[in-house]
Amino acid sequence: MIHPNFFELQQKQEKLISRKNIKKTSSNGVFERYEYPVLTRDHVPLIWKYDLDVDSNPFFMERLGINAVMNSGAIELNGKFYLIPRVEGNDRKSFFAVAESDSGVDGFRFWDKPVLLPDTCPEETNVYDMRLTKHEDGWIYGVFCSESKDKSVNDLSAATAAAGIVRTKDLKTWERLDNLKTLNSPQQRNVVLHPEFVDGKYAFYTRPMDDFIETGSGGGIGFGLCDDIEHAVIGEEKIINPRRYHTITESKNGAGATPIKSDKGWIHIAHGVRNTAAGLRYVLYAFMTDLNDPSRVIAEPSGYFLAPLGKERVGDVSNVVFSNGVIATEDGNVYIYYASSDTRLHVATTTVSRLVDYCFNTPADPLRSVDCVKQRIGLIDKNLELLKHI
Repeated sequence: MIHPNFFELQQKQEKLISRKNIKKTSSNGVFERYEYPVLTRDHVPLIWKYDLDVDSNPFFMERLGINAVMNSGAIELNGKFYLIPRVEGNDRKSFFAVAESDSGVDGFRFWDKPVLLPDTCPEETNVYDMRLTKHEDGWIYGVFCSESKDKSVNDLSAATAAAGIVRTKDLKTWERLDNLKTLNSPQQRNVVLHPEFVDGKYAFYTRPMDDFIETGSGGGIGFGLCDDIEHAVIGEEKIINPRRYHTITESKNGAGATPIKSDKGWIHIAHGVRNTAAGLRYVLYAFMTDLNDPSRVIAEPSGYFLAPLGKERVGDVSNVVFSNGVIATEDGNVYIYYASSDTRLHVATTTVSRLVDYCFNTPADPLRSVDCVKQRIGLIDKNLELLKHI
């Protein structure tokens, strides 16, 4: 017999999922935030957590708890919005699941079962942060972090990161390909597949790292080509978006979601990390690359694009926002799915035209305080002149 408490929780969850999201008033003109997260651990199906049988679970305890729902790949198919977030259990292991919505800002419902990836890597312990790319070759690719124990050191927290690759046509049946190999980088995280061929090859945005946590000699966001996606090997990585001292990317930076194609160039939403007295602070930033040469940056606005605010600043890893999923629809609307503090998933909306304007007309970082003040005084002088004519 089903435990009677199940029906009460089911009603509460249905109310949560059916709740309409509310667009917040924005003053920056770049995007709009929303009042409620689009996915949290409370959205996860109850049948994933509870044994519903009153005989085997008389106190209706969670048997397999969920800690967080965060960093999500995103894609639009046949007019519906699909997210593949990182779902983290109470046991710290993460897995992928599919949630769908008609609106893109609310009403996301998980499919009945999570994604069971083909088990081709015996050493793999954890998987997370899948980027989804609808490639011109006809496949949907998922590129994610494949984490394994670093057996070269006697440290239980030491790990190695590789870029795992899967592909699908329907988000239901997944084919596992070889992990990406980069000949000059011992570890890879935050890898994104470009949606089009470049010079007839598959193109990846990489993040070369010497260590699982620290980038070491890794200088920023890289770019590399490979001939065969089924056995992907990149021989040369070109750093296209380097880390810089005393900026939002000083400690680390990495590619976020699959870039958005516009008539002016490829729009990238990336993440930057700097160290503070309170720990690492993650923010999102934007830049653009050339349409015909996506390894060439053509616009790089100063500072962050989106940073954690209010309740977003509190969670398992506080003061963090992270995005690995963006959807641009045919009508030019853009949905940016971002996690806050490794705990929950939000959405911000904007348009392709606004992002293009932001990238090209927001001045670049002059990198020194004195020059930043001069830059700001230039804006003030222009505005004061305009105000004289009111």
